[in-house]
Amino acid sequence: MIRTPKLLMIPGPTPVVRSIQDQMGRETVAFGDAGFIADFKGLVADLKAMWRCDGEAFVVAGTGTMAMEMAVANVTRRGENILICSHGFFGDRFIDICTRKGLSADVLKAPWGTIYTPEQVDAELSRKKYAAVTVTHVDTATGVLAPLEAIGDMLKKKHPEVLLIVDSVAGAGGAEAWMDWGIDVLFTCSQKAFGVAPGLAMLWASGRAVGKRRAMETIPESYFDFERWIPVMNDPSKYWGTPAVNMIWALKEGVRLIKEEGLEERYARHVRQAALFVSSMEALGFRTAAAKESRAPTLSIFFYPEGSGLDDAAFRAKLAEEGVQSAGCLAEFAGKGFRLGHMGNIDKHVLVGTIASVERACIKCGYRVEPGRGLAVLQAGLAKE
Repeated sequence: MIRTPKLLMIPGPTPVVRSIQDQMGRETVAFGDAGFIADFKGLVADLKAMWRCDGEAFVVAGTGTMAMEMAVANVTRRGENILICSHGFFGDRFIDICTRKGLSADVLKAPWGTIYTPEQVDAELSRKKYAAVTVTHVDTATGVLAPLEAIGDMLKKKHPEVLLIVDSVAGAGGAEAWMDWGIDVLFTCSQKAFGVAPGLAMLWASGRAVGKRRAMETIPESYFDFERWIPVMNDPSKYWGTPAVNMIWALKEGVRLIKEEGLEERYARHVRQAALFVSSMEALGFRTAAAKESRAPTLSIFFYPEGSGLDDAAFRAKLAEEGVQSAGCLAEFAGKGFRLGHMGNIDKHVLVGTIASVERACIKCGYRVEPGRGLAVLQAGLAKE
């Protein structure tokens, strides 16, 4: 039997295209190599310009969770108040990070599958003086997209002194976000919508976020202190921690692909293809956890059809046999459905292959669907692309 690679359709890591893989496979050079220094400097400059950042952009070896800590550590002081806006598992992760930091954390929670409104955020911020507010752009546990631009507008008008920290791990590069929306710290990582392998965290800090860090003089954290990294980001010939040379080359190629497509078109493509993908799954009887008006364009949680008899573990195992790797749901959604990513550099062939595999897995698990029903919806939409 011929074995072909499975389609990687989890919410991250996402598929890595050949040109990016090639950069990872280059012969490693010294981090002081003149060519590498130029590449690294150009990458940081691109990230800063593309996301309209008036402060600093950072590329640091580490995970998205490390970026969360880096964001909080550099713009808050122990004892300050922070509002955590959460609509899922990863929004809640801020609670532990902020508590360990010694911050006084209040939490605005939206029931899973829903989202809070800017008005609710405003009401919470009006109760006391807050130093910062955190918002999860897209929570990978729920597939819900926060109204980021509207929240930024509200903060500018009603709470201009509050810094906005945005977790865009599952958003940046696939779901629209710009620093000039009023964001003070935005962060993501390489393996999501950028379509690069895991290993790098990217963070943008506004001018006033950098100013807040400098006003604090010293902070307890060392590795991810802005002040340690700013000299390196401005001049990569300087040293603080060893840069991930090949991963930086890979990210540079990922950014080149984004620039070639155009960031605004990339965002639009994600929206179009996500809508088609969801419609094709709905044609098979699945439904999303997120309401239509707040669905993320980068990933979806699909609940099993009522009365289908589909068992979560058995279905996902069969789906893997049919060629697609999916992810199980977390916490209160566990067992009720599964998660599929549709972000990064995936193309039409990948989307078609995924829906075809879902159809086969359904049939082989005893849930009778009309073969080609979901594909027909997807193909009709893709033909108009």
